[in-house]
Amino acid sequence: MRRDDRIRAMIAREAARLMYEEGVREYRDAKRKAAKPFGAEKALSLGSHLPSNAEIHQELASLIAAREEDVLPRRLLGLRVTALSYLELFEEFSPYLVGSVLSGAVTDRSDIDIHLFSDSVEAVENLLQERGIPFQTETVPIRKGGVIRDYTHIYLEDRGVEIECSVYPVAERRNRTRSSITGKAMERAGAARLRRIVGATTGADESGSDPTAE
Repeated sequence: MRRDDRIRAMIAREAARLMYEEGVREYRDAKRKAAKPFGAEKALSLGSHLPSNAEIHQELASLIAAREEDVLPRRLLGLRVTALSYLELFEEFSPYLVGSVLSGAVTDRSDIDIHLFSDSVEAVENLLQERGIPFQTETVPIRKGGVIRDYTHIYLEDRGVEIECSVYPVAERRNRTRSSITGKAMERAGAARLRRIVGATTGADESGSDPTAE
């Protein structure tokens, strides 16, 4: 392995460790912190020493699988069952599960990420208020289609698990957010697909359908 490849691999492993052990949530932040001992970020980038988010994600998934082999299946199933209950709650807002709970690379710090589609944030808030579910809101700038726009994120908590709901206009339902890991359209699952995934895990899926289909 060339020296630059070793540096790249070392940064990827350290970034994954930071995300796993210290709870760093953003790939960018973990990468920057992991790269500091090796020099200036710009120089590392020019030298192709900085790993991609996909490389860090792969290291993180391997780390989780190695250290949590015994608890990972039960934890993942629990998070997916919880996520399904909220996809059903938000049915009128065309909800999708995205992120680590869908991909399977979860830790005891993982949250549940859900995308909702509504032209009225107040409609989502009213539903939560009617159900007596406490929540907090935040405006977050997100780049979509090369343009930075403000979107509302709604945060809930269920038995110690944070649930982050990003609210997008209905017109953007077909315009998927780009994944920070692959750079491609983000993988997502609606309630029907997630129900099949959970069913396949528990042996309750008798439909014979492909649990990976959206």
